Amino acid sequence: MRTLAGWFFGGVALFACGLLAGGCGQADVPKKAAGAVTILTSFHPMHIMALNIAGGVPGVTVQNLTQPTAGCLHDYQLSPQELAALADADILVVNGAGMESFLAKAISQYPQLKLVEASRGLDLILEKPAGEEGAANPHVWVSPAGAMAQVHKIADGLAGADPTHAAQYHANANTYLARLEALGKKMHAELDALPNRRIVTMHEAFPYFAREFKLAIASVIEREPGSEPSAGELAETITAVRASGIKAVFAEPQYPAKAAEAIARETGATVYTLDPAVTGPAEADSYLKTMYQNLDVLRRALK
Repeated sequence: MRTLAGWFFGGVALFACGLLAGGCGQADVPKKAAGAVTILTSFHPMHIMALNIAGGVPGVTVQNLTQPTAGCLHDYQLSPQELAALADADILVVNGAGMESFLAKAISQYPQLKLVEASRGLDLILEKPAGEEGAANPHVWVSPAGAMAQVHKIADGLAGADPTHAAQYHANANTYLARLEALGKKMHAELDALPNRRIVTMHEAFPYFAREFKLAIASVIEREPGSEPSAGELAETITAVRASGIKAVFAEPQYPAKAAEAIARETGATVYTLDPAVTGPAEADSYLKTMYQNLDVLRRALK
């Protein structure tokens, strides 16, 4: 857990006061009961982890900041209501690794927030030379092992930010970690021996998953979610799929599958849907359900 002053968003210019709800002042919020703690999460994967760690703890409320359909937060813009939620929160749980750049200009307006960064200190996959913006791939949670590492980080961060409930946070985290461990074991038992290891994915959401399960991502269709590949990029992917004999192209439920379907038509590959668990219902079991569905898809696609 760190204070905002030490976060990786440091050095970014503040919002102009007129852009914030109520001018330079923060939005008026009702006073909380003594000892009450409000935990705010940046987006769906962090929300599900925090629900498992802090949900049901007396006096603690867990809320998500962004819209449930926000996906990977590319070009996300905070609404006045979301700014007000930041003003009311005590702790903010974020993924980090460059995921929440949309918070950069607003975050320092709320000095009361204690920050918990779930990816800090983890073994991140670099996509660009170190030092460049967005150098690390932020999709740590897509791997069960990565999700477990982030649950540990969040539990430790919440315990440090709210020592009164530290024992409950750790106990809840241990319960959830046991379920995540069982998920990982089952996925390894069913995927490790499958013969086909090369895949094509829609976006850069699966490197951690591929690293854990020793899959080779031969090509990525859209480097930026929502940006259609150029004709040249599409042709390169089609050539790669034909040359490697890949039979599975994975789309994601959060985005149109038009490009993936075009590749399938040209190569004879089959389009499957693989969910990076970036959206879903605000339920404690949401991540587990999504990953077990992914297991079923991968079993059929890679055999």
